[in-house]
Amino acid sequence: MNKRFTLLFSINPFSITIYLTLLIVFVFIFIEPTFLKIVELKTLDLRFKSRGTIKPDNAIVLAVIDEKSLNKEGRWPWPRSKIASLIDYLSDDGAKVIGFDIGFLEPDENSNLKFIDQFEQKIEALRLKDNKIKEFIAKSKLKADNDLILANAIKRSQAKIVLGHFFYMSKAALSYEIEQKDIERQLQRINNSKYPIIMYDGEQGMQIDPFIAEYIAYIPEANIGILSQAADSSGYFNMVADEDGVVRWMPLVFKCGRDIYAPLSIQSAWNYLDQPQLMVKVADYGIQGIRMGERFIPTAEDGKMLINYLGPEKTFPHYSISDIIRGNIPKGTFNDKIVMVGATAIAIYDLRSTPLSSSGEYPGLEIHATVINNIITNNFLKKPKWTTIFDVLAILIIGLFTGLVVRRVGALKGILFSSALFVIYILLGYWLFIYWGIWVNIIYPLLVLVLVYTSLTVYRYLTEEKERKKIKGAFTYYVSSSVVNEMLKHPEKLKLGGDRKELSVLFSDIRGFTTIAEGLTPEELVHLLNEYLTIMTDIVFKYDGTLDKYMGDAIMAIFGAPLDLPDHPIKACHSALEMIEELKNLNQKWIAEGKHPMDIGIGINTGPMMVGNMGSAQRFDFTVMGDSVNLGSRLEGVNKSYKTNIIISEFTFQRVKNEFTCMELDSVRVKGKKRPVRIYSLVGDKNLPGIQEEVINQFNQGITFYKRRKWDNAIHIFENITAMDPDLYAAQVYIDRCFALKKNPPPANWDGVYTMTTK
Repeated sequence: MNKRFTLLFSINPFSITIYLTLLIVFVFIFIEPTFLKIVELKTLDLRFKSRGTIKPDNAIVLAVIDEKSLNKEGRWPWPRSKIASLIDYLSDDGAKVIGFDIGFLEPDENSNLKFIDQFEQKIEALRLKDNKIKEFIAKSKLKADNDLILANAIKRSQAKIVLGHFFYMSKAALSYEIEQKDIERQLQRINNSKYPIIMYDGEQGMQIDPFIAEYIAYIPEANIGILSQAADSSGYFNMVADEDGVVRWMPLVFKCGRDIYAPLSIQSAWNYLDQPQLMVKVADYGIQGIRMGERFIPTAEDGKMLINYLGPEKTFPHYSISDIIRGNIPKGTFNDKIVMVGATAIAIYDLRSTPLSSSGEYPGLEIHATVINNIITNNFLKKPKWTTIFDVLAILIIGLFTGLVVRRVGALKGILFSSALFVIYILLGYWLFIYWGIWVNIIYPLLVLVLVYTSLTVYRYLTEEKERKKIKGAFTYYVSSSVVNEMLKHPEKLKLGGDRKELSVLFSDIRGFTTIAEGLTPEELVHLLNEYLTIMTDIVFKYDGTLDKYMGDAIMAIFGAPLDLPDHPIKACHSALEMIEELKNLNQKWIAEGKHPMDIGIGINTGPMMVGNMGSAQRFDFTVMGDSVNLGSRLEGVNKSYKTNIIISEFTFQRVKNEFTCMELDSVRVKGKKRPVRIYSLVGDKNLPGIQEEVINQFNQGITFYKRRKWDNAIHIFENITAMDPDLYAAQVYIDRCFALKKNPPPANWDGVYTMTTK
C-alpha cells in the first residue's frame, strides 16, 4: 500500500499518467472550454465532409427566390398576388405541402389599394348614395387587396399551407414598446404552431418545467391575421448557430408564454405525414425528443436536433419561382411533394454557414429542407446521453493505456504506438458517425493521448539526462568512453542486481610488491603505483574492458559487460599481452631512473558469471561474482608456481586458440576447487619465431610422456627445453616432479592433475 501511495504522490510516469487523465476527464465533464468545444465541432464538420453527399428524398423540393426571379419579377418583397399565383400553380400541380421560409408580417404595401381607400373616403365625405359607385369600389378593393388575394389562394389550395414566423428571444431585441394585449394577439396568431401533447416521463412528473430555459422566447412576430387564419399551420424559422457561427442544430421546441411551439420543419413534415400524433417527450433531465406517430426524433436535453446534413448547397432540387409562375416547369414536377418556399438570392441575406459550407453560402431554406428530410427518412445523427459515458471511458482507457505502453518502450516504438492509437480512434469516431449516425467526442481522447505521450517523453528526456549524469559519474573512472556511450543508450542496465552472462575476467598482480614498497617512501610508492596503474588501466579501456576495482597493486577487469563484446576472451588476451609489453617499457624507464623494476602475473578465465550492480540502494559497485571469477583470481596466483606472466584457463583457450599462440602448462586443481582445469600459458600472437614454436611442441611432447608415467622420457624432453629456453621455468618444474614421482610413483588411478596448495 505504501508503495502505491509513493507512486501516486511522487513525480513518475505512473502519477503523470493518472493526473493528466483525470484532469482531462474533469475538464471534459465540468469545464469544457469554448476553444476545445469549437475544435470538436470542427472534427464533426470533417466527418461530414469525408462522408460525401447523400441523395435526399425525392419528396422535398425548393421553390426559390433566386437572382433569376429578382431580375424578372422585380426586387423583393413582391406583391403578394405573385405568391398567391405561386400557391395556385403548386396546388394545381399536386403539391402536398407548401412551407414558407418567409414571413408575411406586415400588410402588403399596395398603392392602388391606398388610392381606392382614399377615393372611398372622398365619396363618403361627399355623401354620394350611388350604389354602382360603391359596388365598383368594392370590386376594385378585391382586385387590389393582395393580402386578401393571398388568403383566398391559401384557403382554396389543396396543399397544406405552413406559414413561417419568428420569435424575439428577449425584450431587448424589440426596438419598440409592446403592450400585453399585443403579445396575446401575436400568440393567438401562431396558435396552430403549438405542440398538441407534452408527455412527461420521469419521477418528477408534472412538477418539472417541461423546457430547458435556453430557448424561452419573449414574443412571436406572427403573420398578419388574415393569413394566419387561412393557413393550416405555421412554424418558426429561427435558427441557432454554435460559437463559431456554424448552424449544426435545429431547435425543435421554443417556449413562449405557457405553451411550447414547433419549428417550420416539424410542421411541414407533420402535415406531409398526414398529421400523426405529435408530442414532446420530457424526462427529468430535459427534452428526450419528439414523437411523430411511429417516428422518434432524438434531441439534446435542451430540445435541439443535430442536423444530418446531406451535402453542400443545392443538394435539394431548386426551382426558380419566376419559372414556376410563368409555367416553365413541366407538369407533375411538384406532385405529392413538400415544396419549401424561400430565398437563396444573396441580396436577401438568408444564407448561413454549415459544416459543408463554412463560407456562409448555404441557404437557410435548405437547412429546413434538410431537417424535414431527416424526419421523413428517419435518418438522424444522434448524441445520446450514453455517449458521455463512452467519451469518459475513452479518455480513461486511452490515457492509461498510452501511459502504460509509452513508459515501457523506446522512443521510436512509443511514437509509432501513439500515432497508431491516434489514427485508430479517429477511424472509430468516423465509423460510428458514418454507419451508426452517432457522434462521439474525438478531441478529448486524442488530447489526453497527446498530453500523456508528450509529458512522458519530456519526463523521459529529463530523467535520462539525470540518468546520463549518474551513469557518467558511476562509470567514467571504470570503463572506456565507448562503454559509457553504450550505457547511455541503455540506462536500464544500471540497476541494482545482476544478470547471468558469459564474460571474461582478468586479474593482475605485482610480484614482490611488499619488498618493493619497503624500499620507497610513501610519496614515491604512490607515484610509482599511480604511474603503473594508469598505463595498465588505459590498456584495459583500449580493449573496451571495464575496470572492476583496484586491490592495492592488483587490478581486476571485466570484458563483455556492461558493453556486450562477442569476442571478449580475445580482447582480454590482447590486454594481457599489451600489459606485459608496456611493463617492459616501464621497467626500462624505472631502471634508468634508479628504481626497482617490476614483474606481474595475469590470470584470465572465461565463463558464466553474475554481473551487475551489487551493494545497497544507496551505494553499489558494478562487478562480477561466481566460480568463474574465483578461478580467474586463482590463475593469476598460479603464475608464481611456473614463473609465467599470463595463464589462461582451458575455457578461454577454446575461444582464442585460433588467434594466439598458447602453450599447455598443466592440469591443476587450484586451491579451494575440486574440479581440475587445464591451464595454458599465453605466449603471444600466432606469428612467432621458429625456436619458440619448437619449444612449445617439445613441451607438449614432454607433458604427454609425463601423463603416461614415462618419467625418463619426460625428463629428457624437459632438459632439452631448458637448454633451448633457460627462462622457461615450467620445464624445470616438470623435471623436479618427474624425479619425485619416479622415486614415489603415484597410485594407479592418478590422472596427471596437480593439486595447488597455495593461492
